[in-house]
Amino acid sequence: MRKIFKTLVTLEEAVKKLYEHFEPKPLGFEEIPLFDAFGRVLAEDVYSEVDVPPFDRAAMDGYAVKAADTFGAREDKPVKLKIIGKVKVGFKPEIHVNRGEAAEIGTGAPMPSGANAVVMVEYTEEENGYVKIFKPVVPSENVQPAGSDIMVGELILREGQLLTSREIGVLAAIGKVSIKVYRKPKVAIISTGDEIVKAGEKLPYGKIYDINGPSIFSAVKECGGEPIFIGIAKDDVREIIDMIREGFEKADIVITSGSTSAGVKDVLYQIVEQLGEPGVIVHGIKIKPGKPTVIAVVDNKPLFGLPGYPTSALTIFRLIVAPVIRKMAGLPPVVQEDTVSTVLKTRIYAPPGRKYLVSVSLARDKDGNLVAVPTPGGSGTITNLANADGYFEIPEDVEFVDEGERVQVKLFSKDIKLPDLVFIGSHCLGVDLIYKLMRKHWPNINMRILNVGSTGGFMAIKRGEADIAGVHLLDEKTGTYNVPFIEKFGLKNKAVLVRGYIREQGFIVAKGNPKDFQGFPDLLREDIRFINRNKGSGTRTLIDIELKKLARKLNLPFEELISKIKGYDVEAKTHSAVASAVLHGKADVGLGIRTVAEMFNLEFIPVAEENYDFLISIDSVNKQSTKLFLEILKSEEFKMKLKEEFKGIETRDDAGKIIYKPKSH
Repeated sequence: MRKIFKTLVTLEEAVKKLYEHFEPKPLGFEEIPLFDAFGRVLAEDVYSEVDVPPFDRAAMDGYAVKAADTFGAREDKPVKLKIIGKVKVGFKPEIHVNRGEAAEIGTGAPMPSGANAVVMVEYTEEENGYVKIFKPVVPSENVQPAGSDIMVGELILREGQLLTSREIGVLAAIGKVSIKVYRKPKVAIISTGDEIVKAGEKLPYGKIYDINGPSIFSAVKECGGEPIFIGIAKDDVREIIDMIREGFEKADIVITSGSTSAGVKDVLYQIVEQLGEPGVIVHGIKIKPGKPTVIAVVDNKPLFGLPGYPTSALTIFRLIVAPVIRKMAGLPPVVQEDTVSTVLKTRIYAPPGRKYLVSVSLARDKDGNLVAVPTPGGSGTITNLANADGYFEIPEDVEFVDEGERVQVKLFSKDIKLPDLVFIGSHCLGVDLIYKLMRKHWPNINMRILNVGSTGGFMAIKRGEADIAGVHLLDEKTGTYNVPFIEKFGLKNKAVLVRGYIREQGFIVAKGNPKDFQGFPDLLREDIRFINRNKGSGTRTLIDIELKKLARKLNLPFEELISKIKGYDVEAKTHSAVASAVLHGKADVGLGIRTVAEMFNLEFIPVAEENYDFLISIDSVNKQSTKLFLEILKSEEFKMKLKEEFKGIETRDDAGKIIYKPKSH
């Protein structure tokens, strides 16, 4: 029987229900060598049994003296003291310093008896067995007394402390060989789904590589847990049961991903009910992403059934699972999140009745203000999180957040580095190459690339979200690329257009062109299945222009013509998706760039050369990062690399030339 989510609970209710049935707490301790202690959590207070340093030692190279002997010394009237010997680092001094004497000493060496200060070597000069001192010192100057760093009996680290290289250095200083730490909670991880394939294996059509297994594995490590990857289970009840039972035998927590929603094959909640009491306590949360979440407790061990979509899975892990693992590892339940106040650049609508978590990337506008740009892609795209700097929440009772509203963004990391350059537009491998060469010459530069199509690029410049947009839109009336759209999108005084490079567009067909496809008229053939591009893309614009020409030639209405094309209404969002459809027999032909045809080892029939150009916000033209981008675009190095690596893309002599700018500039 299919189970639909009839009783959704809020995030807060879900956590409360979990803690009513399971109390996360440390699982005991173990003693481990200090060399293995990085990233572990102390299970005891640590007191020093020694002084650090254990003796008075010189803090500088120079001469150990009685401070009183140096009083009155100055540049024009130095004090002369007799040198009685040298004190070496690591050896007990065998000399005693009397009045009128000095001992040469190195940094870290024990102070000889009788001496109470060190004159830095820079203020001395040796002469016939004596040292001339040009600057006086006071008692204890340039001397580190015994116990000045750590004293015997001092509490130096407390229970619950996360051990990093700094804490381990302190433990080493007091002579610790081993240390008591909390035992890491073991976490079993299971990916489920008939469509999931292990990385490294051949990827059949219709399958995807396992994303959740490796990403959740790493997330468990970040929380102080010890991950155990059990494997990938097909949508088979017996296989899933066996893996979950293995997980409970080997671990303290079990995490699955997939098989949690209301689909026919999503049977996790039924399986868990068979394994032990109390079983499922939550099935469905009022949150997006992450609604189809299962939380269960089986014989005092928790099981978290995360959704299959990567962003949903990692979101629920962060909000619910991570605090449990951290508590069991002896860590505070939540890492203190840094929050920044920013302005939202786009209106966002929220799903009704659910808390909505919106992933955003951060940038600065022309006035230096921090702005938030929603990352493209939904919960099914792992890049939604990879491209994001943080997220903000839209409460259940709010329908939308408007453009220009201030939102509180919780950062994913305290080490967020705002991009020097934001690129939004049509994806192209040439852009990736430009960034690669920029990083080669200026390693610290940080460029964010968001691929949303040509129309999305124009709109991003209009909204002030991007510095540069990659565009290739063909105007039907003039036959000109990109320039006419500057006025159409209301950008006459807001942007300049720079010539980029040429890309070959053409039909992509199977190797050997088995159906002898020749051009646009053949799309009307009964035996040809076409795959189209998405509306708003530059390639779709080219397709429709050519089909309108064909319709006029055949004296047919455009709508009637496209109704005769099998697959005209089937859209792919990328050139790669077109090539993949042809490669796997989903379509016989599609239009795309030569580069992907070559990459997929498919046949290519040229149709047109297109201009892939760069639209630059007028406020970003003089940014240093923009200038560096254009420097690479114009370079001979880029031209040669492009020719070597990507067939079908090339620069011309006008690369980097401004082909449109506002009259006032």
